[in-house]
Amino acid sequence: MTKLRTNADKLPVVSVAGVVWHPKNGSNPRISVDGNAVWVPAVAGITYNAKIGDNCIGWAADHLEPGVSTRHKDDAHNASYIMLSCIGNEATVKSGDAKGEKGFVTGKHGGCNHVMVHFPQETLEKLNIDDNIGVKATGQGMALLDYPDIILRNMSPSLFEKMRIIEEAGRIQVGVAKIAPAACMGSGLGSSNSVTGDYDITLFDEETVREYGLKDLRFGDIVALMDADNRHGYSYRKGAVSIGVVVHGDSAISGHGPGVCTLMSAKVPVIEPIIDDKANLASYFI
Repeated sequence: MTKLRTNADKLPVVSVAGVVWHPKNGSNPRISVDGNAVWVPAVAGITYNAKIGDNCIGWAADHLEPGVSTRHKDDAHNASYIMLSCIGNEATVKSGDAKGEKGFVTGKHGGCNHVMVHFPQETLEKLNIDDNIGVKATGQGMALLDYPDIILRNMSPSLFEKMRIIEEAGRIQVGVAKIAPAACMGSGLGSSNSVTGDYDITLFDEETVREYGLKDLRFGDIVALMDADNRHGYSYRKGAVSIGVVVHGDSAISGHGPGVCTLMSAKVPVIEPIIDDKANLASYFI
């Protein structure tokens, strides 16, 4: 457990809610980077066999979301739901056969604006589309009191306490499963905020994928993005470092791939990523 000082004791805990969201695969195929028509499952629904800790590459799917995908039916309320929900927040089933059972938030997916939640397998089997899910949202506004250059985003206090974060010579070392260069970052680049979604690691350059071991990326992996400034959106900045979590699977579409939801970012090199094979939400929470 880290000894770094935060304002966690000043963070409100508020109720937000969504429902288990039905998949919306359209009647048109997705066109791959090589020009092929792809007909596969995409986002939303209950995914029974893809969970945090599993490899997120190679599924016969596009942007596969692990566990349970949720959304509020009202767009305005959903904007609050996805912004306020933070990685690691407690989630509770509020209706249906699994009422009362608990899980936790594992990701946020921009564009479709989903919040992904992990539940145990026995809970997944009881859940139904449209079941209500309540989240005790807390984390937005969290800050490192002694490191004003580091901005925290989508980070729950419970996740912060579980991560390998160590103070060392005026910077912080953070345990990560993988490191990726900014050159790999695609869809979402240029977004005006980093609190309502993610942006994608592209995997189309085989040499880079091999160099950084990106074929082994897992749902829930904590990753470092080098020369990536995610403080107030997603942009390239030499020397910046951002830490995020892998929230969805890969894609054959140009500019797309596994999505990363930001956890912390600095435009100056005060964050040092350290490889840690256990840096995954499954190791922290399950």
